[in-house]
Amino acid sequence: MNLQSPLIIINFKTYLESSGKRALELATQVEKASKETGVCMVVVPQAIDIAKIAQTVEIPVFAQHSDPIKPGNSTGHMLIEALKEAGAVGTLINHSERQLRLIDIETTITLCKEQKFVSCVCANNPLVSAAVAALNPDITSMEPPELIGTGISVSKAKPEVITDTARLVSQVNPKMPLLCGAGISTAEDVTIALKLGTQGVLVASGIVKAKDPYEVLVGFAEATNKAQSA
Repeated sequence: MNLQSPLIIINFKTYLESSGKRALELATQVEKASKETGVCMVVVPQAIDIAKIAQTVEIPVFAQHSDPIKPGNSTGHMLIEALKEAGAVGTLINHSERQLRLIDIETTITLCKEQKFVSCVCANNPLVSAAVAALNPDITSMEPPELIGTGISVSKAKPEVITDTARLVSQVNPKMPLLCGAGISTAEDVTIALKLGTQGVLVASGIVKAKDPYEVLVGFAEATNKAQSA
């Protein structure tokens, strides 16, 4: 699947506000915001919620994790083929809350390519992002783990981390989209991130825990549209 930049990926994590029925409600709000603004948005629910969400909304659905395995005896693991059949079109890989060894990241990317499944690999600093880019995933997202969930955005607190990452990643894999995350919660955060060289954001609590997720998403989308036209 080709995902249009700028891109907004919303990670539902395991918050109660984005589990079960609430996950479906949130996904429909994301879809509404995406269709009304023309900005590509992706939802990333828990595995148990993927099928019902994918059957209800038309926007892309990612898995939060997939394992470097093939079909067989791997109890408790996430099989790409099963995630795909449930309706997911891609997966996060190596999120700071679900880290993998480099060899497992590489294997998972390879398996994603075999299944035509979008790979979005997370990294925690510029050098790791460059190493990940060399493995040629579909998307890389840089997130300093110390800022995740804090409401202190990486684009404001550590802008040099984004510019350094953008520079290194472009040297290794210039065509690959780069996202950033950690603390992204306002339209201004999104605007700054795009100006610093990213092609979108990966966000979680800034949307999931917002009083009005739809309103925040529209603000994010308007920021991306303005950045594109500037």
